Amino acid sequence: MQFDMQIDGFSSNWAYCDRLSSFVARMIGHNRTDSLLYSNLFSSAFNELLETAFRIHAPGSDFVCRIWRKGPTDRIELTIPCDTELSAFYKDAVDTLGESNLAERYHSALFSDGPLQPSIGLMELAVDYKARLSIAAAGDRAIQLVAELSLEDVNQ
Repeated sequence: MQFDMQIDGFSSNWAYCDRLSSFVARMIGHNRTDSLLYSNLFSSAFNELLETAFRIHAPGSDFVCRIWRKGPTDRIELTIPCDTELSAFYKDAVDTLGESNLAERYHSALFSDGPLQPSIGLMELAVDYKARLSIAAAGDRAIQLVAELSLEDVNQ
């Protein structure tokens, strides 16, 4: 499945994150062992990715989302318009997800006073959903953020 839209339109309304994640989750979860549970988990995880793109992107270009399944794994690819600074943010955020103290840092950031870190959603995906995240350049002014989720494995 794939959808493309202008990032300016997507980022004009926070509710689009929830609407897209709920719609896609119902489609993705229809033939899973526990379709309701799977749809809820997928919607929540996908929403975190969408909210990150909603908050952290460059204006004036296309936002592309591709989703497909291979066995128990769902792969989400987001192509997000980014300038050099935003690309560096995403690269640094994804690089830190492999650190051994990630769960401790995530919980500390989650329960700290003040505003949440911009990368909190990516940390949540790695810690709570065991998502495997990666990043690659997608042309001169965009990045491709990839999340691989095996949510049925998380439940067992």
